Amino acid sequence: MDTFSLWQLAALAAASTLVGFSKTAVSGANTISLAVFAAVLPARESTGVLLPILIAGDVLAVLVYRRHAHWATLLRLFPAVAVGVAAGTVFMMWADDDAVRTSIGAILLLMAGVTLWRRREGPQPSPDEEGSGPPSRGERLKARSYGVLGGFTTMVANAGGPVMSLYLLSAGFRKLGFLGTSAWFFLIVNTSKVPFSVGLGLIDARSLLLDAALVLFVVPGALLGRACIGRINQKIFDRIVIGATVLGGLQLLLG
Repeated sequence: MDTFSLWQLAALAAASTLVGFSKTAVSGANTISLAVFAAVLPARESTGVLLPILIAGDVLAVLVYRRHAHWATLLRLFPAVAVGVAAGTVFMMWADDDAVRTSIGAILLLMAGVTLWRRREGPQPSPDEEGSGPPSRGERLKARSYGVLGGFTTMVANAGGPVMSLYLLSAGFRKLGFLGTSAWFFLIVNTSKVPFSVGLGLIDARSLLLDAALVLFVVPGALLGRACIGRINQKIFDRIVIGATVLGGLQLLLG
């Protein structure tokens, strides 16, 4: 891995801080971190460097929000996510950087549009309000669709956050349930991606050395996010998540 200039190191440190903030406050915001890492590093290498940073943020988020996860939702998602991760691994064997960015950017914009359209129909009931009965066919289909897309996008570019954010918003999650469910989801999924990333050559000794220097910046970001989340109104929270998703999609599509 090449020597970095001071501004490049500063950009990577700021992006790592934003990872911590996104994990404990606004999940979709880490698409900005993805864009910064891809701007400083080659796109393929950036995914391998960013993954351990994301896992560090996931650990901190689980420590803060571990009691707020909705496990029934997670169990519905994981089989489809596994399919998406497998598809993403195959895609990474042949796709170049332009193909990765264009496909994921288009998916994120499409999902943001679908979420905004669905929200015009009125607020969705939260998972706790839906009762303990089995999910409907439509709910299962939605979980599978978002799960496959989330697994695919998180494998090829660590960009699963916006997809899963849109799914959790469309399912009616409030802030704490959203963050708790998201925290456990990404800790489990990102950890499971490590062997695939090592096998693809995305994680090696050089990338881990850079991670060791950057991971310390995740902690202040996570603490800042935890301090801010109680002050963010639910409607503003939803809008920030969707807005960050749209900006991330445009960045990937146009960058």
